[in-house]
Amino acid sequence: MKDGFDGLVEHLLDGGLFLQQAIEILEKSMIQGALQNNHGNQCAAAKQLGIHRNTLQRKMVAYEVGGTRPRIKRKPITRAGHPRKKKTVNG
Repeated sequence: MKDGFDGLVEHLLDGGLFLQQAIEILEKSMIQGALQNNHGNQCAAAKQLGIHRNTLQRKMVAYEVGGTRPRIKRKPITRAGHPRKKKTVNG
């Protein structure tokens, strides 16, 4: 296995890829493979990869794997009709 990996490293270096690009290619491929092996089960895929499920989901969004889209962060809804009272300091 190490010989195959060494050959891959040589191929990437000869191809002019930077380290960050190579890391992204490897991570994306491993994530896709783990999801396929586990029939889309993110918890099982994360366990196989040795990462937390939240990390897997973040990387899935970053690499656009598994049809995930970035979540839209919404502002919390304020209380309707019941504004908060300001606290007063006694003294």
